[in-house]
Amino acid sequence: MNGSANTNGRANVEQALARLNFKPRELEPGHVWLAGAGPGDPGCLTLEVLAALGQCDALVYDALVSPDVVAVAQGAELFYAGKRGGQPSMKQDDINALLVRLAREGRRVVRLKGGDPYIFGRGGEEALALAGERIPFRVLSGLTSGLSALAATGIPATMRGINKAVILATGHAAGTDDDLDWAAIARTGQPVIVYMGMANLPAIAAKLLEGGLAPSTPAAVIVAATAPQERIVVSTLATIAEEAAAARLTSPALIVVGEIVAMRAALAGRT
Repeated sequence: MNGSANTNGRANVEQALARLNFKPRELEPGHVWLAGAGPGDPGCLTLEVLAALGQCDALVYDALVSPDVVAVAQGAELFYAGKRGGQPSMKQDDINALLVRLAREGRRVVRLKGGDPYIFGRGGEEALALAGERIPFRVLSGLTSGLSALAATGIPATMRGINKAVILATGHAAGTDDDLDWAAIARTGQPVIVYMGMANLPAIAAKLLEGGLAPSTPAAVIVAATAPQERIVVSTLATIAEEAAAARLTSPALIVVGEIVAMRAALAGRT
């Protein structure tokens, strides 16, 4: 019975794809497609990105792209270009140069990033480099981790009666001259989703508190969203840094601060 149901399920998916009548564009030699792999789960890939992976003969991919997704590009030459905070990584100028070189060699190139290439993914920088060298390129959007991670863990990014906006911010510069005005963000009263802020979580939380957010403001840290090793710690702004450290949470992680976090318990039927 179960085997029959599984077979029927696969057939239904195939029929649904056929009815969609999706006709992928051809990835031509000498072209580069900047693509987003989503937050991690292969099920989050768009059809366009899946089709691109099936066509490329050179794949330049990031650290946050899962091995299962990389494996889709069967037969492609793989170029690892991951960037992880505090670890040796390829310089952005070198990545740009690699994309240009591969295109000029007549390769069919996919540059694959976690999330969306234009949301804190340096996709804009790579697009500018390609445009400057007159290399044909396309951008294939992916599910940005900042929103899909919330959905995966039961937190609505927007909720009528709670927020009228959501702020996506980067936390890697916290405490430097290039830092954001966290007090201004706090004064908006809108939820903030922080990328690349795990190492600076204590400083970010302190600055938001100094900016006027209440210590009791709900907060969460989400690690490896949608992946098998996904973890989440829910707390308050006053204690989230301490509790995340106690749980030994590490990057890749997203920090969420705002009343939307409190909806997780309500939506899951928990108190």
